[in-house]
Amino acid sequence: MEAAVRGLRAGCQRLRYGAGSERKWSLQSKQTSFRFCSTGMTLDNINKPAIDRIIRVDHAGEYGANRIYAGQMAVLGRTPVGPVIQQMWDQEKDHLKKFNELMVTFRVRPTILLPFWNVAGFALGAGTALLGKEGAMACTVAVEESISDHYNSQIRTLMEEDPEKYKELLQIIKKFRDDELEHHDVGLDHNAELAPAYSLLKTAIQIGCKAAIFLSERI
Repeated sequence: MEAAVRGLRAGCQRLRYGAGSERKWSLQSKQTSFRFCSTGMTLDNINKPAIDRIIRVDHAGEYGANRIYAGQMAVLGRTPVGPVIQQMWDQEKDHLKKFNELMVTFRVRPTILLPFWNVAGFALGAGTALLGKEGAMACTVAVEESISDHYNSQIRTLMEEDPEKYKELLQIIKKFRDDELEHHDVGLDHNAELAPAYSLLKTAIQIGCKAAIFLSERI
C-alpha cells in the first residue's frame, strides 16, 4: 500500500505560477482504464439508443475540448500559462482516447458534425486566447461548466435506469466530470473573471455548448 501511495504521489506534477495571491495548482494527467465485464454490460442488455446518445455526444464534447485547447496552445503555448493549458489538454486527450474505445466497444457512430467541431473548437480556443490569458480561461470556465453539468445529467439518467448494470460507465463519467470541474476551478484561479465582457462571453459560449450538445446527440 505504501509503495502504491508513493507511486501515486510521484506521478503528481506541481505547476507554480505567479508570486502573489494566485494559488499553486497541481493537475495530474491520469490514464483511465476500465473494463465492462463485472456487470455484464453488453450490446444485448443495454438501452442501446440511450447509450448511443451518451457516448456519441461525450465523444463529440471531448473532441471539441481537445480542439479548443489546441487553439489556446497555438496562441499561448509559449507564455507562462502554457504549461497549465497543456496539463488540462493532456487530461482531455485521455478522455477522448477512452471515448474512442467506447465507440468501438458499443458500435456507436460518431456525429457527422465532427469536421465542423474540428474547425469551430480550434477557432474558439484561439479566438478567446487572443484576448489574453483571461480570455482563454474564461472560455475554459464556460465550456467545462457546461460539460460537467451535462455529465451530471447523464449520471442521473444512468442511475435511474440501472446503476449496477452501468456501474463502469458511471465510474468513467464521474471521473471525467470531476476532471472538468477541476479545469473550471483552474480557470477561475487564473483570473477568468477579468476577461473583457466576461459575463457576455461566458453566456455566448455556453449557448453554443448547449446547441452543440443537442445536435451531437442526434446527428
